[in-house]
Amino acid sequence: MTLRPKNIIALIVLFFILLGLICLYSSCHQKGDFIKKEIFVKQVMWAGIGLFFMFLASRLDYRRLSPVIIPLYVFSFLSLFFVLLMGRAIMGAQRWISFGEVSFQPSEFGKFALILVLAKYYSSYGRYDVGAVTPRAAVIRALGIPLLLTLFLTGLVLVQPDLGTAIVYLFVFFSIAFLADVPLGYLFGLMGTGLVSMPFFWHFLKDYQKSRLLVFMNPNIDPLGAGYTVIQSKIAIGSGMFFGKGWMSGTQSQLNFLAERHTDFIFSVIGEEWGFLGSLALIFLYGLLVFMILRVSEMAKDTFGRLFCVGAAALLFFHAFINIAMNVGASPVVGLPLPFISYGGSSLVINLFAIGIVLNIARQK
Repeated sequence: MTLRPKNIIALIVLFFILLGLICLYSSCHQKGDFIKKEIFVKQVMWAGIGLFFMFLASRLDYRRLSPVIIPLYVFSFLSLFFVLLMGRAIMGAQRWISFGEVSFQPSEFGKFALILVLAKYYSSYGRYDVGAVTPRAAVIRALGIPLLLTLFLTGLVLVQPDLGTAIVYLFVFFSIAFLADVPLGYLFGLMGTGLVSMPFFWHFLKDYQKSRLLVFMNPNIDPLGAGYTVIQSKIAIGSGMFFGKGWMSGTQSQLNFLAERHTDFIFSVIGEEWGFLGSLALIFLYGLLVFMILRVSEMAKDTFGRLFCVGAAALLFFHAFINIAMNVGASPVVGLPLPFISYGGSSLVINLFAIGIVLNIARQK
């Protein structure tokens, strides 16, 4: 098999899924007992479903998505609104819609829908002669409409509350807008406005969100509460040293010191069991995956394909970067999973479907 970008992407993603299941199997054990078997079984099921959708998306022409992009965005908006009314709350956050034993997280689908709608908008209206329109019309074309499309979804996830996903939406917007040749002055002006407004939004954060931000500055101010997981995560990663303790041999994870070890803090399990060497290899592979998706973006035959790849790369990069930073105490805990590895069906299936579209873009002649 020739190692073209699409083949490298497929191999890395398949490796991540396998690694995720291996690490999840370990994290579902405690003192040798398989205490969370149902979690592992569900993830295997979601991996199978996600791989099916990845294969399906890779074989169907991505340009056929164009007529359904707006309906998908509307569905995403309505599902995010519905979850506020009748969603299931877990740990103080109302983010899930339940269908019996199956839960769906609309905010994960929202990431995919946002990439699609922004790529469609900028591929249709993003390139224009600024001198041919008034300054106000230029700003509305370049930022106003796509920003509103982004903020509609961002506002709904903030109410859940889900600060991490809200930041992801904004990062995806800026990434696509930048590669769509939106004038830098517009983007810098918008970012400056956002930075100046940050102190204002502090008053709207939930108490636990404020606590996480304060603990980020100094985890020891609440070592048995909000800072506990971060402290244990750093201990786990540090104790793995260079080569790690071996699969299912970590003390922090196997003895239940490390909370959320199958979701947001699964990187700590990797660091403890596979050491610095394994962690570094994982980071390298994430970087290579993002780089290869951007290579596909450069080779795309149309603007929509190019911008979709940019959005997918931005999404995976931001998730991986922030999740790893959370685990080592370099970022506040904002609840972002490690792509393809953390437990979570909605995230896994959506990410695999997006990768399938990237592979299809790479296949087009």
